[in-house]
Amino acid sequence: MLKIRNLDAGYGKLRVLKNISLHVDPGEIVTMLGANGAGKTTLLGTIIGLVRAAAGEIVFRDQDCIRRAAQKIVASGCVLVPEGRQVFATMTVEENLILGGYVLQKKKGKAAVSKELGHQYELFPVLKERKLQLAGTLSGGEQQMLAMGRALMSRPRLVMMDEPSTGLAPLVVRDIFGVIARLRDEGSTVLLVEQNARVALGIADRGYVLETGKIIVQGPAEDLLANRDVQRAYLGREKIE
Repeated sequence: MLKIRNLDAGYGKLRVLKNISLHVDPGEIVTMLGANGAGKTTLLGTIIGLVRAAAGEIVFRDQDCIRRAAQKIVASGCVLVPEGRQVFATMTVEENLILGGYVLQKKKGKAAVSKELGHQYELFPVLKERKLQLAGTLSGGEQQMLAMGRALMSRPRLVMMDEPSTGLAPLVVRDIFGVIARLRDEGSTVLLVEQNARVALGIADRGYVLETGKIIVQGPAEDLLANRDVQRAYLGREKIE
């Protein structure tokens, strides 16, 4: 579904990503691990068209995305749930969700948006309870659910999520990652950037470790969980024999 080859990207003369190659197959959850400043957010921004690539290839569903505008990439079925939620604080929950259905409405009409709205309320029951509440008054966990629901309103083929657990209580993190796992069960594909390595690898099929703009380790999630270097750097312990 997504293929990246020899990708370089950054900001001005600052090269953040260096010769990145990876792939995401349909129906997978693939996680990208790395410390702050490793280049994870830059990678997602480059895929979605917000950061200009300096070299390399990005192919999504057999279409070259290197020079495509962000709105066209979204319309083709790739969406980003940004770090920090970035909900529209002065709009209601339902208005935020309906805004996320803009692409779907253009393709399928208002009835499809209404149907998808019901699906998001089924995925996130608290959003239905809060549908007339201003988004800015929601808790952090509720805002994260809203950001996810808004992205899912377009019925994307690939959902990219940037640090969905940031600042959330453990029980809320459990609920968020339960929804991410359910998305795969429903046929969606997920590229997940996450510092909570243990939780991310617990639901992922495969993973990559990004360090200073380069992929240094990759493999099945269970292999990364067992990797001593990954354990020391991201899981807070060494493997106990």
